[in-house]
Amino acid sequence: MGPTASGKSSLALRLAQDLDAEIVSVDSMQVYRGMDIGTAKATADDQALVPHHMVDIVDPADEYDVASFQAAARAALAGAGERGRPALIVGGSGLHLRVTVDPYTFGGQDARVRAELESLAIDELRERLLTVDRHAAESVDLDNPRRVIRALEIHAVDGVTPTARAASPERRAVEAYEPLIPFRAVGIDPGDELAGRVRNRVDDMIVAGLLDEVEELAGRLGRTAAQAVGYKELLPVVEGTMDLWDGQEAVARATMALARRQRTYFRRDPRLDWLPWHPDRHTRYRELLEWVRSGDSRRCTDLATTSSCSMGRIAPTCRPMTGCDCASDAEE
Repeated sequence: MGPTASGKSSLALRLAQDLDAEIVSVDSMQVYRGMDIGTAKATADDQALVPHHMVDIVDPADEYDVASFQAAARAALAGAGERGRPALIVGGSGLHLRVTVDPYTFGGQDARVRAELESLAIDELRERLLTVDRHAAESVDLDNPRRVIRALEIHAVDGVTPTARAASPERRAVEAYEPLIPFRAVGIDPGDELAGRVRNRVDDMIVAGLLDEVEELAGRLGRTAAQAVGYKELLPVVEGTMDLWDGQEAVARATMALARRQRTYFRRDPRLDWLPWHPDRHTRYRELLEWVRSGDSRRCTDLATTSSCSMGRIAPTCRPMTGCDCASDAEE
């Protein structure tokens, strides 16, 4: 895992070939078909070399929530295990990593209930939530309308308050970073080189045709896909309300802001081992391979019908285990 533009994908692709592994992407936007350049999606040639999962799942006009992602990603891990191959979990979304390996649960949904709640002012939403759960402020940001609406929706559908959800064994396990699927994770971070790498990445994407890609997709981007970094900033260029230079600068700023958020999220997770950064990519790969081979096979644990382990656990010590799904965290 690690911030965008840190070189995770290239490392993971090489590692997957060496270990005869499959890659499971944990990227919130690579699930959308046609959003290739802006999401740094693996090329067709790369996907021919190594099976990639959680890529090109839905059309960009569609919504794809984290509950759907969780089910599909876990199925991909199980499938790799059934084929006797390790799996590398790779990407820049800490949330999507966590919903895949940690015991996240999702409350019920009802579009009509949500629509009604979205029509209300935040003060009324707050009052409604505190009426059904006077301790809601301890687990819900009452200044965030989206979170208050979601808490009320879950209560309306499932009859469960935020306080009750916060006290559940699953929530306690999530807060303690106790995984449902055992794994080892490695973090990659270029440190002071990140800003330069982000700038080069954005420039390369523009040269590769990102603006043309955004123009082609402009009329087909749903609510979520339209918020993707690179696409959101270039839509005004496509619409003629901004010039390309300003749009490109906006993409660079948004990408760097995303990288900072990713850093903050990942640094909170005590399970990530952070590799020392080396400017030379071959040295980085050797360090990664040594880390993988240092994995302790005794930490691979049977869960239901599938043994699960993660990137480091895809080491040779893990391979003899039947159905060992090795979840790696080695680029978005």
